[in-house]
Formats: sequence, C-alpha cells, structure tokens
Amino acid sequence: MGDYAILLAALLALLAGLTIGKAWERYKLRDGQWLDRRKARESPHYILGLNFLVSNQIDLAIEELTKAARLHSDAIEIDMILGNLYREKGQVSRAVHVHQELLQRPKLTKLEHAYVLLCLGLDFKRGGFVDRAFEALTEVLRLDPRNHYALVNLEKLHEEQHQWQEAWEIRQRLNQLATTAELPRNEEILAFLENERGLSALRRMDYREAAQHFEAAIDFDGKAVPAYLNLGDTYFFQGQAARAAEIWEQVARVAPDRAFLAFERLESVYPKIGAPERFPELCRRLIASNSQDWRGRKALAGYVAAHGNPREGLELLFEALAHNPHALIVHQAIWKILLQLDLDRSLVERYVELTGQSIFYLDPHICLRCRYRSTELLWQCPHCREWNTFVEDRMAPAKDSNEGDELAGQGEGGALGVNAR
Repeated sequence: MGDYAILLAALLALLAGLTIGKAWERYKLRDGQWLDRRKARESPHYILGLNFLVSNQIDLAIEELTKAARLHSDAIEIDMILGNLYREKGQVSRAVHVHQELLQRPKLTKLEHAYVLLCLGLDFKRGGFVDRAFEALTEVLRLDPRNHYALVNLEKLHEEQHQWQEAWEIRQRLNQLATTAELPRNEEILAFLENERGLSALRRMDYREAAQHFEAAIDFDGKAVPAYLNLGDTYFFQGQAARAAEIWEQVARVAPDRAFLAFERLESVYPKIGAPERFPELCRRLIASNSQDWRGRKALAGYVAAHGNPREGLELLFEALAHNPHALIVHQAIWKILLQLDLDRSLVERYVELTGQSIFYLDPHICLRCRYRSTELLWQCPHCREWNTFVEDRMAPAKDSNEGDELAGQGEGGALGVNAR
C-alpha cells in the first residue's frame, strides 16, 4: 500500500509539473499581468504572414505581420521576424531600427536579449558594419555561450576578413558542441581552415609551419584535396620533388574524381625525378577505375599527342567527348590536334558528326547550396561562404530530337544535371 501511495504521489507530481510547464509556455507575467503568448500566434494576420513568408511573398508577409505586431505589441517574436524580413529585402537600416527598438524594451529575458542581439548582429553583417557585427555577436555569446548561430556567423566574419586563426578557434568551439552526426562536417571545415592557415605560412615562406598545418588538415579529413596539393607544393619548393610527387599522387587515391587538379603538377614533376612514364600510367589507372572519366582521357590525350602520337590522342578526346560533349576544353583540345594533323577531312567529318547537337559551355562548376556558378572548382563559395560545395555541372550527352520531350526535366537542374559523384 505504501509503495502504491508513493507511485501515485509521483504521478500526481509529474502531471502537476506538466501543467505548470504548459502554463509557463503559454503565459508570461509582465507588469503584474499574465499575457497569453498564444494569442499572437492565433492572430489571422500572424498566420497569413507566415503563409506568405513560406510562399516567398515577402512584401505581403511584411504587411500582415506588421498588422499582427500592432495588435500584439508584446509579442517580440513578430518584430524580430519583421526585422529579419527587412534585412532580407536589403533594407538594413530599417532592420537595425526594428531590432534596436526591441533591445530598449524593459524586462527582456536573457534568452530574448541574446536572440535580438543575434538578429542585430546579422543586420550589421549584411550592411557591412563588420566591427559592430563582431561586437553584437560576441555579446550574444557572453549571454548564451552555446549559441550555434552566433558562433557560425562569427566564424564567417573572421573568414571574410581572412582571420583564419580566429575562425579556426570558433570552429573548434562548434566542434565541441557538435553531435556525433555533425562531427564529420565540422572536421571537414576544420581541415579547410587548417589549409588556409598553411597557405598563410607558405606565403611567408615558413615551410615547416605550412607543412604542419597541411598535415593537420589531412588528419582532420583524409580527403582534404587542397591540403594534399599544397603540401606537395611545400615539398617541391624545398627541392624535394620525389616527395612532392608522392603527396600529389595521393589525391588520385583519396579523391579520384578530383585527381585532375594534380595533373599539371605531376606531368611536370615526373621528368624531373626520371619517371615520365608514370603520368600516362596514372591516367590509364583512373580511366580503368572510372569508365566515364573524361578528364583523365583529356590529360592522356595531351600527353600522347605531345609524344608523337596525335591520332591516338584524338581517339581519346573523341571518347572524352562521348562522356561530356559540352565541355569547351575538350573541343579546344580536339581543334589543336586537328590542326596538328592538317585538318584531315575524315577526322573533321567524324568530329562534326560527334558534336552535331553539342552546346559548349565554360562554367562547369556549381555550388550545391546556393547555385553559384564558377569557371573553376572553388573550395569556398564566394556567395554563401560554405566550404566544399562545388561539383561539376555536366550536361547529359545530346540525344535524338524525338527523345527531347521525354528527357525534359531530367537531372537536378532540368536538362542540365549536376554530377555530384
């Protein structure tokens, strides 16, 4: 009986706690009055504003949320959203004004104060007021040291200022707060930041420190391609060509789809170490492991053409064309060899047949996050500032015109599919 009474008392205490918690979630005591937090959320203007926001109708969202804010002046979340919308529209001064007015409200909780400051910091960041953005975000972290958004935006500010050491320290704090699922991405970013620290040392010709940073980057992320490239450069600048070649060759093992970034380095260093044959061997291994590797074929074509076999080079380029018919650099390589062969008529006709429906394009890389396009593979997107989000943007091979309607819309970007591999 005694055990039953204890269990019943514990159950009643639990129910009472849940009731109090729900009441605390719904009501807020201000100036001696209990305010119902849900009233603002049940406002038709608030609901309409959120609906317009979801459908990306920003002006209509602002109109409805402004009406909701007038009716429920104590609901600071509405004003916070309004300020953020003004910022997204580019009306930074108006966003700053809204968020600064919120900070003047009496009796803000510590958490409310921190989030209004976060919004203000983002306003300053968007407006280019770097020092004020640093100040606001730092104050957010004083109030809420585990605020993920403040840490991320503070890191991005340091990156934009090329303050790589400070950005690395912020990312280390984020790494400590990360869940198990988030750790790989955090370590990937730490690798890129280590790589940037290494590049800073390399520019100072401090080869020892540079190598330490590049090696640390590889320890964080074994597929950190720029760290391998730069570590090889570091050894090469010190006269260790063989060691540099070993490092660059690792790119083909850890990230074969990006091995082409090391091609030029390897093709030039192999003769210096007395092993020129290693370059065509490397290309053939890459082609054997990936039958669609058009870059490996292009590199091998250039090598064999330069060593007295332009027809074999042209065959390799025709194969590359079948896998990526729209890459301008393949066509340019073909034109060079055709000129070398005095524009052999049969070969020219074959080339014309292969490229009858090709569309040449020069911007083969795209950011998966914000869709920013680049003519080269970038490690950090200059638009959204995210790391390692670029992939090759490859069109599908040209099809017969009768198949056009069936193929429309295929791929991530319609007819233009992203090859993320």
